[in-house]
Amino acid sequence: MKGAALLLLLWQVAASDGPPVAGPDAMRYERAVRVDREEKGARAGQACAVLDAQVFVHADPSLTDLRLFAARDAGPGDGLHSGAVYEVPYAITLSEAASEETQTARLLDLAARPGVIAGRGGAQIDFDLEMPSRAYTGVTLAIDPAVHDFVATAVVSGMNALGGGEKAAALGSYTIFDLTAQRLSRDTTIPLEETAYKYLHVELRVLPAPGSAPGGAPRFVPAMVEGAQVPPSREAQTVYTTVAETATVANVGGETVASFALPARVPVERVSFVLAPGFAGNFSRSVRVTALADAATKSAAGQSTEESGVEDAAQIEDGRAPLAEVVRGAILRVHANEAGRAVRAEQLSVPAILGANLQRAAQVEVAIENGDRKPLPIASVRLEMRQRKICFEVPAASTMGPDTGHGSRASSGLALFYGDPTLGAPEYEYARQFVAKQTALAAELGPEEMNAQYRAPTAETRPFTERHPEALWIAPIVAICALGMLALRSAKNMHP
Repeated sequence: MKGAALLLLLWQVAASDGPPVAGPDAMRYERAVRVDREEKGARAGQACAVLDAQVFVHADPSLTDLRLFAARDAGPGDGLHSGAVYEVPYAITLSEAASEETQTARLLDLAARPGVIAGRGGAQIDFDLEMPSRAYTGVTLAIDPAVHDFVATAVVSGMNALGGGEKAAALGSYTIFDLTAQRLSRDTTIPLEETAYKYLHVELRVLPAPGSAPGGAPRFVPAMVEGAQVPPSREAQTVYTTVAETATVANVGGETVASFALPARVPVERVSFVLAPGFAGNFSRSVRVTALADAATKSAAGQSTEESGVEDAAQIEDGRAPLAEVVRGAILRVHANEAGRAVRAEQLSVPAILGANLQRAAQVEVAIENGDRKPLPIASVRLEMRQRKICFEVPAASTMGPDTGHGSRASSGLALFYGDPTLGAPEYEYARQFVAKQTALAAELGPEEMNAQYRAPTAETRPFTERHPEALWIAPIVAICALGMLALRSAKNMHP
């Protein structure tokens, strides 16, 4: 029995042997972390720095090897390696549209009403929408795609109960449109001020758009309204960080093309366009984003995938080259007066979540399909990712030393280190209890530098369970067998 207990104890020790506490010298790269000097001197508190694309190039893909260190009593010219340092807990935030998702609004009491606009080829369509139980700032009407070339006025009112027991509150008059005949766009979103009414009543007054062919579109009837979607509120929209930007574009074969060489592991989630200043034209153009991953790229250690023995997944399958990943979207701008109504719509970005470049470098091509139309005056094209921030509590000024103002790692006594793929994710109570504050101080990462004090880990410094992973399985199996034998022996010695 004592032997089995000893085996169990040994297994527990092996299983609990986690990675040692990492120091600054264990990681290849470092970035100085600067906090605004005036704010820092005024008070301590939460600070956040935006993580840029450079961090993703050399850090673990999941950012598990990020470590933040502060120097104790750092003086002018002192670095983090010259004295005692301590690890600063942190939390990583990801900009997203809160917890909201696009939801469906239920369509009720859809009917047509006679009116004077019927004689002008239009129609008035009334309906109610049962809205989701949350605040919202817009409603997108699902209009039959076969119905086009129209300009409609949506008069919207809100209430919390149907049946006439409550007076409806007027929420405003809005314009939706389809200008297909003018080779422009379609916008069926009603932009509201933030509200939370349970029901919306919509009076949709539809007229043919100028330039539409008589009888060229189906008649405007209630069935053209097929439903409604409620997107996340504007207050909960995502914030993005620029990954790469270029002002070099080429007009080739009816397309405006911008090209990027994207390093490995850098996420891309949106493509945005900046128009030349002073351009006021209306347009609607299709956009194509193509990403082609390199078959072999350099790793953080400077070793190619072939040299390290890691083959491209596409090459494993019959030796084929990687396939291109294609994402499509559209950009548009309409500023006009149609049928006596001001029409305003603008969308200069395309959602483009690229997966091809997560583990390998990729060539990314962004093409605006102009066709036979005049190319747009594009000032720049941007690849963007959702904003990630590293947030932490600023150490007291007395422990951070004076700010030398030279931008070095000694200027604030704080530095971010990364570049050790063997490190596991840190477990901070701070991260589990983290709550982002609106008053967080602004921090900034300095340029990436090679860690001059970096020391490559040796086999002896690795945890026992990493050097001998089989111990996690052998020890419990042996212990269970020993316990089973002892149980059988005890059962034989027991009296009936």
